[in-house]
Amino acid sequence: MTLNAVAAVTSRSSVLCVVLFAVVAAAASADAEMDTGDPCYDGDRARRCVPDFVNAAYGGHVEATSTCGVRGPERYCELGPTSQGVCHVCDDSQARRRHPTAYLTDPNNPYNATCWRSETLSAQPVDPASALPPPDNVTLTLSLGKKYELTYINLQFCPKAAKPDSIAIYKSMDYGKTWQPFQFYSGQCRKVYGRPNRAVITKANEQEALCTDSHRFNGAGSSASRVAFSTLEGRPSAVDFDNSPVLQDWVTATDVKIIFNRLHFPTAADPPAGGPMTTASTTTTTTAATLAAAAVTDDEDGVEFKSDSEENLTGNKTSADLLMLNPDQELQGHEPEKTTAIPVTTAISSSGRTYHYAVSDLSVGGRCKCNGHASKCVPSGPGGSLVCDCKHNTAGRDCDRCKPFHFDRPWARATVRDPNECKPCNCNEHAKRCRFDMELYKLSGRVSGGVCLKCRHFTAGRYCHYCKEGYYRDPTKPMTHRKACKACNCHPIGASGKTCNHTTGQCPCKDGVTGITCDRCAKGYQQSRSQIAPCIKLPSKIYVNQMSSDARAAAAESEGGNEGDYDEDDEDNHHDQCGKCRSGSRRLNLNKYCRRDYAILGKMSEPTTSKNWAKFTMNIQSVYKRGQTSRLRRGATTFWIHDSDLKCKCPKIKPGRLYLILGKENDGERRDGLVLTQRSIVIEWRDEWHNRMRRFQRRSQHCD
Repeated sequence: MTLNAVAAVTSRSSVLCVVLFAVVAAAASADAEMDTGDPCYDGDRARRCVPDFVNAAYGGHVEATSTCGVRGPERYCELGPTSQGVCHVCDDSQARRRHPTAYLTDPNNPYNATCWRSETLSAQPVDPASALPPPDNVTLTLSLGKKYELTYINLQFCPKAAKPDSIAIYKSMDYGKTWQPFQFYSGQCRKVYGRPNRAVITKANEQEALCTDSHRFNGAGSSASRVAFSTLEGRPSAVDFDNSPVLQDWVTATDVKIIFNRLHFPTAADPPAGGPMTTASTTTTTTAATLAAAAVTDDEDGVEFKSDSEENLTGNKTSADLLMLNPDQELQGHEPEKTTAIPVTTAISSSGRTYHYAVSDLSVGGRCKCNGHASKCVPSGPGGSLVCDCKHNTAGRDCDRCKPFHFDRPWARATVRDPNECKPCNCNEHAKRCRFDMELYKLSGRVSGGVCLKCRHFTAGRYCHYCKEGYYRDPTKPMTHRKACKACNCHPIGASGKTCNHTTGQCPCKDGVTGITCDRCAKGYQQSRSQIAPCIKLPSKIYVNQMSSDARAAAAESEGGNEGDYDEDDEDNHHDQCGKCRSGSRRLNLNKYCRRDYAILGKMSEPTTSKNWAKFTMNIQSVYKRGQTSRLRRGATTFWIHDSDLKCKCPKIKPGRLYLILGKENDGERRDGLVLTQRSIVIEWRDEWHNRMRRFQRRSQHCD
């Protein structure tokens, strides 16, 4: 192909790339315009959401155990465009000669790389029994400031710098308190880190740090100066990451620590764990001899170095039996045992000025960890640390728990299938706190596990759904009303307990005591002075109020005085100012029932007077007897009593009490309603008489 053809193809490719980029940008812009709502909700339905993918290291602060020029001007050398080395001076006090750690996380421009450089490595031999780190050891520590789920860690070394042979990457999940191995790189994995080279990843070890020598065979160009660690590459459960708590924990980190353990590659590397290496190529690093050949060279600042015996770099390697620590021991601060010391060859210049580490970019790709319950992370305040902007009723810096009062189901990480939104407890508005109970949650079919705490407004129960002891439900108010429960107010003497019926409010009364609150003696009982038996039973009798003695005599003559309709007890022949009207105890029999037109049960109201008559309104509750043409019905009915009889308490009527009345509908003067005459019978009602009246009804066929 001619040069013109190549140029044409290149031009067409460039145009196609521009067009594709424009289409992708337009589509992204359209999606952004359409999706203006909350990414965590689809209408009113919750859905999984995650923060944007970012370089978590960008602009971050990196701490280094060694930085060139910090302790004063220092000379370092690197490869030049020819076989000769080029030497420079680093000085942290001069802006042009500084190489701080800030250059690791600034914007990365491969055409104008800014590099962090370590101090030149010391050539002093190290005692294998010493706990001090080997002279090649340099550590970089990056604090992310929050939990992230990491996808990769990338190290881009400076163009003219040697790539280290042995690199250890650690992570912390508790802001630097403890550290766990993340990944190892070494040409001698078993010697340096005590791990096999390129071990096979299975579900059994997918959460373990592995060691590989793959960085030795990265090809050419910029990839040759890069070490990139993918946290999920080759992990079997990565395809189902949402349902793999092991890998979710594996990729989580708050801090990253990178330790350069050894600079130069060994002459013989470990074979892979599966067998001998099939790749025959080896990567050679810049030897000290090349740098030793550096002649008198001016650096970028015009500083001239003489190639005398003191400044020539001989490149002679010295071997020392260095103490390489167990990765776990090294980070936990434990003093290693002497048995862990292994002989490892390092590449150190005898002059101490040849070798150093130089990195142009440190990037950490990942997402702010919010467990699927937030679409972004925001500062907690001015200059504060990052926190998740939690949705789905979750809370916590990482949306790792349900917010208060939302414990009806257990917290869980959101997935594509289920957003696992936290649900509020159902406490009928009577509690402000609740807790989660796993046993109750399972028993409910995994529907509800909330238990309300400190129910208010006199309620009780798991949901504050019933009234506590000593209170009963007010049927006129909903259960969510703050006054849904009313006090029983059971009488301390008349009631046998303080707990009333939760529905009716009826207190448990002692024998002979009646009333909702057990505050009075029942009919046929009289009050005593005993707190154990406050009401004493009297002989059971029906009290009949007859209008007058003349009426009684007339009734006896007309209805057969020998039938035993009325049996007088304790006749005293006493006549008061009301004449012959008297009240006594009488027994009611079937004959009297048969000779009356009606028999009704009802409650009397307060009377009103009108021209010598008292007018009562009676609310009839039961009709035990009435004539065929009678208009008596349940409900309000008017009764008339002459005021002279009422003053003499014949009959004795108390408004608000229940009375059984037997009489004739046509007795007395014709008035609007019924008239109680001398032939009427008025009896204060007792519940046990209901069965007797029903029996009279059944036997009424024998009245004739």
